Amino acid sequence: MQMRTLGKGGLEVSAIGLGCMGMSYGFGPVPDKKEMISLIHEAIDRGVTFFDTAEVYGPFMNEELVGEALAPYKGKVVIATKFGIQMVDGKQVLDSKPNRIRNSIEGSLKRLNVESIDLYYQHRVDPDVPIEEVAGIVQDLIKEGKVKHWGLSEAGVGTIRRAHAVQPLSAIQSEYSMMWRSPEEELLPALQELGIGFVPFSPLGKAFLTGTIGKGLTFDKSDFRSISPRFQPDNLEANQKLIELIQNIAEDKQTTMAQIALAWVLAQKPWIVPIPGTRKLERLEENLGAANVVLTVQELINLNELLSKIKVMGDRYPVGSDFAKRTGQ
Repeated sequence: MQMRTLGKGGLEVSAIGLGCMGMSYGFGPVPDKKEMISLIHEAIDRGVTFFDTAEVYGPFMNEELVGEALAPYKGKVVIATKFGIQMVDGKQVLDSKPNRIRNSIEGSLKRLNVESIDLYYQHRVDPDVPIEEVAGIVQDLIKEGKVKHWGLSEAGVGTIRRAHAVQPLSAIQSEYSMMWRSPEEELLPALQELGIGFVPFSPLGKAFLTGTIGKGLTFDKSDFRSISPRFQPDNLEANQKLIELIQNIAEDKQTTMAQIALAWVLAQKPWIVPIPGTRKLERLEENLGAANVVLTVQELINLNELLSKIKVMGDRYPVGSDFAKRTGQ
């Protein structure tokens, strides 16, 4: 597995990481814990060194899973987790107050069974707490040896600049894929300028870009995609144009659609590290194989030109929802 560096602080990780959220949260019924631990070990055997979780996934179940799975590999892997979202009466509430951050770090350290968090993200920007104050608390945690690097998730460029001025950021996490190219407008140029790495989640469009989600598919109510506008029947059908494009390219390159989608993300910048998630070994192997798929400069130019002609239908989140309001702040 090739390696890439996030930020200027020397955070080196595998070119493709593993998003662990779906192993216990967000995508339907929770799978067997032992099977997921085994899958994480299979990822390590194949060169993955970068694992992503968060305290709110479950909550707490995902950190506990990741902590148990990675216990034998201390010092050999990089764990990213997140603070800033709490569950209160069954609802997600933003809270990045200093005392809450300190409570969160202690809980995460215990659940992950580590002495220091490799990469600690603010999960979403809290409008009630100035980002400079958040950065100051994280700076203290770094000085105390409890955090090595930090980042922001789904933050706006202005917030990123203010945070970075207080304590340099190593990574920004946000959604990015052939299906969602908004980061190209402002975010990627800013990260290039500041020397901050980019960690795209959902680089496969929450599995849509794998070609396995047909236009008539429905989702369990425990699956986030059941409320996502882009996964409603009309939009699923309309977005098949994108699937047809990727399928044609995959056939020409004698590879899979998922590998083309991931190779496209990897080819954008050398400091981009996608974190596709999966629950299946065959999908893990397929995803990691994308690191060996080469898209030439001309192929990228042609592909991007074709992508620009396709309008993706359906927002990421329901309009007016808390999910939508918490992005780009």
